[in-house]
Amino acid sequence: MKKKNRLMDSDAVRRALTRISHEIIEQNQNLEDVVIIGIQRRGVPLAREIAANIDRFEGVRIPVGVLDITFYRDDLSLLDEHPVIKGTDIPFVITGKTVVLVDDVLFTGRTARAAMDALMDLGRPRAIRLAVLVDRGHRELPIRADHVGKNVPTSRHEVIGVHVEEFDNETNVDIYEID
Repeated sequence: MKKKNRLMDSDAVRRALTRISHEIIEQNQNLEDVVIIGIQRRGVPLAREIAANIDRFEGVRIPVGVLDITFYRDDLSLLDEHPVIKGTDIPFVITGKTVVLVDDVLFTGRTARAAMDALMDLGRPRAIRLAVLVDRGHRELPIRADHVGKNVPTSRHEVIGVHVEEFDNETNVDIYEID
């Protein structure tokens, strides 16, 4: 894979997450009924940033959870014989809440579907909303994001790389060409 272009620098990522945070505030009359859950791995720091923004803007602390969808993937048998489990940590009730699922990239929709399946095993949310930093198209399932930081039309020969400080020591979004 070779880097093709930088799509978002750290300031652009920050602005996108700020916009998503404001959209969540505007679309939810009662923020007390909202919880945010980041999909392992890079969705987690993005979810924490959105929650911190909402706290800063509105003075409301939104609970943040972590969701590992490994065992809900429809391609689990195609993955490594011993998949790495990163863990789920949702120390609050989701039944009756509006759950904002946060992921880094929306592509085929299969990760979002797996996340919804996992959530349904944990409770019955009033609503599930999807927030993504990048929507790159190429859906295979009828899933769309409610909150999108950036829409990036891509080819199947391209990969979106989201880098976050927590894992990559930098925050940005790049597009790569598959060799």
